[in-house]
Amino acid sequence: MKWMPAVAVPAVIVAGVLAVPLQAGAAVDLPEKTPQGVLELAAGSTVDTFSGTLEQSSELGLPEVPSTGDAATAEFADALDLLTGSHTVRVYQNGDDQSRVQVQDTMSERNLIRNGSDVWVYDSADNTATHVTLPADAGATGDTGESYTPGELADKFLADVTPSTIVSLAENTQVAGRSAYELVLTPNTDDTLVGSVSIAVDAETGLPLRVQVEARDADEPAVSVAFTSLSLEAPAADLFSFAPPAGATVSEETLPTKDDAAHAETDQSGATVIGSGWDAVLAVPAGEDADQLAELTASPLYTQLTDAVDGGRALSTTLVSVLITDDGRVFAGSVPVERLQAAAAQE
Repeated sequence: MKWMPAVAVPAVIVAGVLAVPLQAGAAVDLPEKTPQGVLELAAGSTVDTFSGTLEQSSELGLPEVPSTGDAATAEFADALDLLTGSHTVRVYQNGDDQSRVQVQDTMSERNLIRNGSDVWVYDSADNTATHVTLPADAGATGDTGESYTPGELADKFLADVTPSTIVSLAENTQVAGRSAYELVLTPNTDDTLVGSVSIAVDAETGLPLRVQVEARDADEPAVSVAFTSLSLEAPAADLFSFAPPAGATVSEETLPTKDDAAHAETDQSGATVIGSGWDAVLAVPAGEDADQLAELTASPLYTQLTDAVDGGRALSTTLVSVLITDDGRVFAGSVPVERLQAAAAQE
């Protein structure tokens, strides 16, 4: 099960947006910019203090998980819930090391809270909490140790995405009452499930306000996340303090240091990436996590959630496909199943 989030979550994160529609005929008048100019605006954004409400919506075409009553199925269903349907999310950010994300469910709430080196994950539905102490070398999210000016970042991004991606601008828009430029990334290949990715960039601050991912030949976004309200003022300090409620089941976890993580990557280097860009395929050879894969394929859920195809079984969504071959290899990507089968045949 470990490789499933590694495949699905990036597709969702890169994804995005429930558009906040403009009134018919409404226009947003902004200074004219080129796509590179909008990239420079986003790269130069210094906003790290804000609070707001996000609306997230997903239409991935995932099959419904049947209720079997066992813990493993329930855990998988909970994870799948975050990738499907609609959710309202409250977000708070104060600098690099204070943040809070609240996923508001019908009768409960899930929280992810970071306050310095302390990270808490709390689910009010079953009153469970997990505490993680970040290692000293964790640093700030996105800290690469490299320094670029906004223009250099824009140049680097354009160099990385072209010629695999057509970068353009759509009509200016409004998100959460703020004017924004609409940056559009269109794959320059037919061998991907992704039709386009749209990013609304705040015209004043460069903060991304909305991201939309559309599947190829689809009328509606497959995944969408957008601010519906936004304040750039510092959130109250007590929002980042957390103590488990009375009776909560609390577990302690330890994250590896960067050196440990680098060593683990070296030890588990069997996975490879075939191709590059939008039609790249992740290939995991047979024998990697063999016990977990055997447990997965033995589950009744496996046959209910996958379809039999030549050479194995496949899980298909509007944005991601996964192929598990008869000999235990795994192939995944934002590509049609046929592309995974072709990759499997060449390995």
